[in-house]
Amino acid sequence: MQFTTFALSALSIGSALAASSVTVHVVQVGAANGTLAYFPNNIKAAVGDMIQFQFAPNNHTVTQSTFDQPCMPIAMNSNVTGVYSGFMPVTASATTTPTYTVMVNATTPMWFYCSQGKHCQNGMTMVVNENTAANSTRSLANFQSLAAKATVNLPGGAIADGTAGSTASNSSSSSSGSSTSSSAGTKSTSASAAGRVRVGEADV
Repeated sequence: MQFTTFALSALSIGSALAASSVTVHVVQVGAANGTLAYFPNNIKAAVGDMIQFQFAPNNHTVTQSTFDQPCMPIAMNSNVTGVYSGFMPVTASATTTPTYTVMVNATTPMWFYCSQGKHCQNGMTMVVNENTAANSTRSLANFQSLAAKATVNLPGGAIADGTAGSTASNSSSSSSGSSTSSSAGTKSTSASAAGRVRVGEADV
């Protein structure tokens, strides 16, 4: 597994501020050539790890859902608020890359999609901590099959459970856009991860 470890000072966990070394998994959201995917779209993350979503040119979201309702915010089908980045418009000439960073709070599977247009139905979905050993039917492939049949693609409500930021534009905005189900995240040399952010409150 590829990842970068950052020493993050003043990271708020709960109500306490503590200096800590945190593993950051970088996920590219979309690609400059228009490919609708997250790169990678299947990662493993431990409790306390951070996931930084870096947005390529276009206008995408990171929206958490349940497995059974792939293109609807998780709050519509459970008592979990869930992650919602809001729409992140990025121009091809942008010199910075918008980011959205969340902290993993549990190792249960977490399902995500892009709520722009028909992006969810067209395969722009991902999973954190897929666990087919516990339930072989709850795989990323089956999640994508359900998404393809969804009749709606809905955004979240208020932006929740994450911290927005930016980093200097680099190769993440010019990816060739070949999506694979991989547990390896790309390396990042900068990350904005300050704030109390959690993801993975329920396996639904």
